[in-house]
Amino acid sequence: MLRGSILVAATAAFLSCGAAYAQPDVIARALADPARPAADKARDAERHPGQLLVWAGVETGDKVGEYMPGGGYFTRILSKAVGSTGKVYAYVPAEIVKIAPKYLTDGQALAADPALGNVVTSSDTNARFGAPEPLDLVWTSQNYHDLHGKFAPPGTAVAFNAAVFKALKPGGTYMVIDHAALPSSGLMGAAEQHRIAKAAAIEEIQQAGFVLAGESGLLANPNDPLTASVFDPSIRGKTDQFVLKFKKPQ
Repeated sequence: MLRGSILVAATAAFLSCGAAYAQPDVIARALADPARPAADKARDAERHPGQLLVWAGVETGDKVGEYMPGGGYFTRILSKAVGSTGKVYAYVPAEIVKIAPKYLTDGQALAADPALGNVVTSSDTNARFGAPEPLDLVWTSQNYHDLHGKFAPPGTAVAFNAAVFKALKPGGTYMVIDHAALPSSGLMGAAEQHRIAKAAAIEEIQQAGFVLAGESGLLANPNDPLTASVFDPSIRGKTDQFVLKFKKPQ
């Protein structure tokens, strides 16, 4: 019941700020880009990319670091949203490349796409996350839990968050979107369920010096029991997800 009440409150707050989430033309054009795969566009209704980019404060000319771009769903949108004067630095951690080289191959394919001329893909350890220039935004979607996964030795998340803090400009934004776990599970669901408890994620990110600037219930699903793997057919594509926005102090 409590989770439902929280969702209602979060949704009401989100809707009451509708003007703040109105999509600028640049983001609307990014979503409508004919070069985007049809499969990506088909997922927009459930992933709400336009609203998320607006809430993150993405602007033309921004320099963005994206952790684990995967197939490029957000990479393509971010690329068009920041435009030719911006950059998207897609970062694939070396730890996961060792066990799944395809992640790097896919990232390199994004950077080689002529339609994504402002995308640069690189790979190094989680602790060495960074970019050639200070970043306005670091974005990770459905991957933060991997910092506590099977390929990540103890201390990986702490080192990564410190690297993100260093990479961002003062006042920069750190957006973390991930699959929620039972609050009591802390960090324990990351390896098997590919989930993480929101409070646990907030605590360790704040320990790096970040300030929690807000959270959105846009991707919440109170009907998710939070007990199954995110790849379980019963819940895949419908998980309860938290959306957190952190700021590096000025």
